[in-house]
Amino acid sequence: MRARRPVATALAVVMALLLAGCGAGSRTPAATAALVPCDFPPPPENVDVNVLAYNSSAIDPFTNSMVRSCSKDGVTLHHEPIDYAGQSQKTVATLAGRYGTYDVLETYGLVVPQYASSGKLHPLDDLVDRYGERFGLHQLNPEMREALSYDGELYAIPMQAQMFVMAYREDVFDRLGLRPPRTFAELRDVAARIQRDGGIRYPLALPLLASSDIATAYDAALGSLGTDYVDRETGRPNFDTPQAAEAFEQLRSLLPYMDPQVTTFAQPAVQQQMYNGSAAMSIMFSGRMKDLTEPENSRFAADFAFAPPPSVAGGDVLYNTLSVDGWAIPENTDVDKDLLFHLISAAVGPESSKAAVPGAFPAREGMVGPDSSPFAEAQLESVGKASPPEPYPWTSRISTATTPIVADVISGRTSVPEGQRRMQEIATAIVAEYRR
Repeated sequence: MRARRPVATALAVVMALLLAGCGAGSRTPAATAALVPCDFPPPPENVDVNVLAYNSSAIDPFTNSMVRSCSKDGVTLHHEPIDYAGQSQKTVATLAGRYGTYDVLETYGLVVPQYASSGKLHPLDDLVDRYGERFGLHQLNPEMREALSYDGELYAIPMQAQMFVMAYREDVFDRLGLRPPRTFAELRDVAARIQRDGGIRYPLALPLLASSDIATAYDAALGSLGTDYVDRETGRPNFDTPQAAEAFEQLRSLLPYMDPQVTTFAQPAVQQQMYNGSAAMSIMFSGRMKDLTEPENSRFAADFAFAPPPSVAGGDVLYNTLSVDGWAIPENTDVDKDLLFHLISAAVGPESSKAAVPGAFPAREGMVGPDSSPFAEAQLESVGKASPPEPYPWTSRISTATTPIVADVISGRTSVPEGQRRMQEIATAIVAEYRR
């Protein structure tokens, strides 16, 4: 998940979305947008389509291509940039009423069950059956399709996935004779060596923003230890288990090697630490890696190398999370859903998918190979070593409700046992709402 976004109750089901602008109807240029085939029966009268999608190098190519290529034949797509807080508010607002402001939503796997179970997203299986062959939707990764499904029904067309990747300063590692760490124990050893002999006071950078990213970090650590938020068989939350305590202790063990202000850092702040050389290692979503390789961003661009993230305590499941993004159609849009399906299917075609590499890891199979980018090999190894998703409507709500507790425990304001107790209590109450 991409930092677990605030999603709780009817007014807090929030997606991680930041609008990126490009193309017709947009307030930003379309110079980088690929022109892709976008064919649909012209509507009987002019139609405006409002698109909500977050701003990143992974999502922009898909959004930009759709907006530029599908604005024709009486259809105009509108798309404007917005920050995360504003985006979250607009997402809640557009799905809350009888009629919404937006007609196409970028969404991701964590929140699909919450939206789908409450009837806010339009099911897509009938449209896939009707048009799937025309748009080559069978070439979309089946696991990514499953990640955007709920109760056996598809609710979003997958466009791309993000997985954790480690970026590190190869020049620093070579000078000190270090190798990319494979476990948290090795990560601590490497960080301590760089701190002592490498001239970098805080060599490790993780996005641990207390309002969001820190929940993703905890979930990734818990998953690497083989534990879900909620037991899949019994429906009992797992926050009172030894693994839940160990996940906290392992994350806390990294704090001596990170900036003391780490709980204020989202992924852009971590990128900045890598850009300016104040950190030598970072673990972020793979969509952030392309920016590190661009010389205009950092004098160290040529020195960055990439590896899969380590596991927490050994084993095949890494400190990792797989976030699948896709296009959804709100149930409350008054635009013809058949038309909207044509637009979102065009946006995940082979042309736009190819244009999205290396910023994205497209859902269309065969787009990423070992030579696709400096971090492609790390992506390909990482993608198969994340813990499986928890496709339940309570998952995002538990994440949101427990995020402040996770932040307090990791920062030391709350003890591990007390944090576990409070999280178990909260999660038990949330799950009980769905078990009645």
